This record gives sequence, C-alpha cells and structure tokens, in this order.
Amino acid sequence: MVSNPYRFRLNDLSVPFVGAPMAGGPSTPALAAAVTAAGGLGFLAAGNRSVTGLRADVEEVRTLTDGAFGVNLFVPQAANTAAPGTAVDPAVHLSVGAYREALRDTARRYGVELPDTDPADDDGWAAKLELLEELRVPVVSFTFGLPAAPVLERLAAVGSTTSVTVTSVPEAEAAVRAGADLLTVQGPAAGGHRGTHRAEDVPGQEPLAELVAAVRAAVDVPIVAGGGIASAAEADTARSAGADAVQIGTLLLRTHEAGTSAAYREALGSGRYTETAVTRAFSGRLARGVRNEFIDRFTDIAPAAYPQVNQLTRPIRAAGAEAGDPEAIALWAGPSFASAREVPAADVVRDLVRGSSGT
Repeated sequence: MVSNPYRFRLNDLSVPFVGAPMAGGPSTPALAAAVTAAGGLGFLAAGNRSVTGLRADVEEVRTLTDGAFGVNLFVPQAANTAAPGTAVDPAVHLSVGAYREALRDTARRYGVELPDTDPADDDGWAAKLELLEELRVPVVSFTFGLPAAPVLERLAAVGSTTSVTVTSVPEAEAAVRAGADLLTVQGPAAGGHRGTHRAEDVPGQEPLAELVAAVRAAVDVPIVAGGGIASAAEADTARSAGADAVQIGTLLLRTHEAGTSAAYREALGSGRYTETAVTRAFSGRLARGVRNEFIDRFTDIAPAAYPQVNQLTRPIRAAGAEAGDPEAIALWAGPSFASAREVPAADVVRDLVRGSSGT
C-alpha cells in the first residue's frame, strides 16, 4: 500500500492550476503527470473507466511523477444524497424509448445496434471507492452528485483530500456540510458536463466570477474555479472573486499528452466549427460541446435521463470516432476551443499563469 504522508492542500501548489478531469479519453496518466510536473494539480478521470484501467492509470502516474494528483469519480444516483435511489420515473422511461426510436436511423447509418439501457448502472462505484482507499490517492473529487458523508470520511481516513463539483450556492453548502475539503465551482461556460447534483437540474447562468463570489461568501473552504477560463486575465478575475486556483480543461485537449482522438483534435483546430452549444443529446445530462450535426438534430428531443441516453449513444459515438467523423462525436469543449493548441501541457500551464497576480 502506498502511504500518503500528508493531506493535500491547494496552497501546496507552486502555481494555482488544476487540470480538469476529462472522461472518455482526453485525460491520461501522461497529461496528469505533466500538469503536476508544471506545478499544478493533474487529474485522472475515473468516469466510464474500468476498475482495472483505473488502477493501471494511478500506477502509471506514480511512475511519472512523485507529486500530488487527483482522481475524479462520477456519483451514481443511488449514492447521491441529492437524488437517492434507482427507481425510474415512468415518464422518463417512456422518453428514453422515444429517444431510442429517434436515434435508429442514425444508428443504421453508422452500422451499429442501439443497446439496452440500465438506469441502475453505477459505473463500478463501490469497487472504485475501495480501490482509491487502497491506493491512497492524494485528491479524490466527485462530479454529478454529492456522496454521503461516510464516503468522504472513508477517504479522509486514508489521507485523501476530497473535492465536490458544485454549480450553485445550495450545492456548495450541502457539500461542505457533508465534509468536502475543497469545492470545484463550475460556471456556465464550462466545456463538457455541468456538474449539477441531479441530472434533471438546469444550472444558473450567472458568470463564473459572480458564482465564485457567492460561494465564497457562503462557505469557508478552498475553492477551485472552472468554466471557460482561457487566459491569464480570466484566471485572475476568478481568483479575485475568491477562487484559490483555476481548473482548465479545454485548453488541454490538443496538448501532446492528452488522449483526445484524432477526429476530435482535428475538429477543434479545423476552423470549420465556430460555436458551442449546451445539450443533453449525447448523455442525458447538460453538457457543452462544439455544435455539430448530432447536437443540431437531437438537442430538442433528448430527455434528461443519465445514464440511459449515454448508453444509447455510446455505439454511435464510437463508430463516429472510428470513422473520423466529428459530426457524431461528443466534442466537449468550452467557447474558447479554438485557442487549444498542439503544444506540451506545460506550455498551457505556463502561459495561463504567466503574468497572473497570484504567481
């Protein structure tokens, strides 16, 4: 068992930069280690990753760096204190069935079958928690919900610092009451999924700095601000509002160490796409991605049903990636995706914090 001689604190970082965990491929051990080596906090994404794969990722990071890093978990409904239980509303069941029918022509076009859905799928929650207890990861963060206080206590007992993604003041207050050590405050311009504590929730649209300031006034724990930050000036604005560090994802998508697919990378840098949109079309949860054909076709009819919608669209997304067709891929990104560059991750960290008033 790997020991953890101290509990990580944000002020341990030499630069106030956190690499966002990006499930589905972009987050790799190499990327996490590169961000940590540059003075920030690198992250692995455990969402939709097997327990075996997650163990291998953690072990690889530890061969690449002896610095702190984090692992992010998706909170399943059954473990989410904001939305407990696994019962499916009959109306949701019917809407998932209607969405399946709407997807059939697209599935046929890509030569795939739509799978059965399982609303009780918890993404290996218990096994992943046990693994992280065993491996004593420096930081464990949670997205898509609020785990019960005993979960946070278990991780604290082995030396892990815990963080919860929040999108509102009530979510922040609930996370602190449950025992979270840190909060990741996520604003409306965030690329990828909004981390609301319930899949059906629609988060507010107040700018990131306003949200950070409101959370800072309500709670007394360290804050990481994330969502659309693409420059040192924007990072400074978030920190001036009360954040202790900033979380960056979109700018890392095309870095050398990221596992972003070739089609995804090409789409971000091609100049063919000019805007992002918020949609439930790919997963059933609200998420921001580059506006493509799939988003245009299905956003208006996609139900608020996670993980069922995510399960339905998975083979279409996989076929699109294999074919190099960005029109069927979830191109998760924030509005400044055109600023993502093909450079080492250390360059992104350096350029974002250069000239920052906090460094």
